[in-house]
Amino acid sequence: MKIVFLDAKTIGDDMDLSNFENLGEVIKHPFSTPEEAAERTVCADVVITNKVPVNRHTIGNASSLKLVCVTATGTNNLDKKYLEERGISWRNVAGYSTESVAQHTFAMLFYLLEKLRYYDDYVKEDHYTNDTIFTHFAEVFHELNGLTWGIIGLGNIGRRVASIAEAFGAKVIYTSASGQPAQPGYTQVDADTLYRDSDIISVHAPLNEYTENLINAEAFRKMKKSCIFLNLGRGPIIVEQDLADALNNNQIAAAGLDVLCEEPMSPSNPLRHFKDSRRLFITPHVAWASIEARTRLMDIIYGQIKEFFS
Repeated sequence: MKIVFLDAKTIGDDMDLSNFENLGEVIKHPFSTPEEAAERTVCADVVITNKVPVNRHTIGNASSLKLVCVTATGTNNLDKKYLEERGISWRNVAGYSTESVAQHTFAMLFYLLEKLRYYDDYVKEDHYTNDTIFTHFAEVFHELNGLTWGIIGLGNIGRRVASIAEAFGAKVIYTSASGQPAQPGYTQVDADTLYRDSDIISVHAPLNEYTENLINAEAFRKMKKSCIFLNLGRGPIIVEQDLADALNNNQIAAAGLDVLCEEPMSPSNPLRHFKDSRRLFITPHVAWASIEARTRLMDIIYGQIKEFFS
């Protein structure tokens, strides 16, 4: 059996993938363009990919291909109709990054909520040395206890964030962009109520016809001026120009993003020149990528291949 990784670098150079050699011959490519993928999949029995499109163009000559494994939850890069026509199976992985993304959500929140950038700079710029009193009160922050946390996307990650927020004493509400029935044990509200009442809003939804461009100028206008907005779902859920305008016009207090419409960041991204780190915190799509989550991910992929061929 020949196993071909089309974009192994998207998993990280620190990952030990040697166990896949127990299953067959392993060929690892750091990255692959669609044109390169068309050549590299010709003799593959299994293709493992994260972002490379899998369609007639990229696997049309892969006569031995039996299984495509996506090292992610999202499968937008798969032409599933074509795979079905060819009798090629596919697998993705859900749930592997729940703890990692939930943890990153709170790391982003507390960075913004507690004005940590300001206080870190205050000390490192030597303003605290020989200060007049032992506490510096210039930046006000609030306790999470008693605040209302609104969640958009109550899947595995959303529910985990909800449980942690409640442990801190926050009131949790959520809305379903697709109009799914209420989940027992959670307070479902309509979108306008969530925008209006939430002190913190976090997005953990997939990108689909219900969520694309969901958070736009109209949504930001309905939010509290004190609201902290977090997106850990998918970049195109937000209209980035509208977010830039909302920050510039002080319509919301702050935003934290781990995902962007174009990744890596486009030079034309309207958020690129917003330099106040107390109000905008962007991380480069790393919320999912703890070493534990990535190890869990590849262990699941290994098990899927082993099970498929057994």
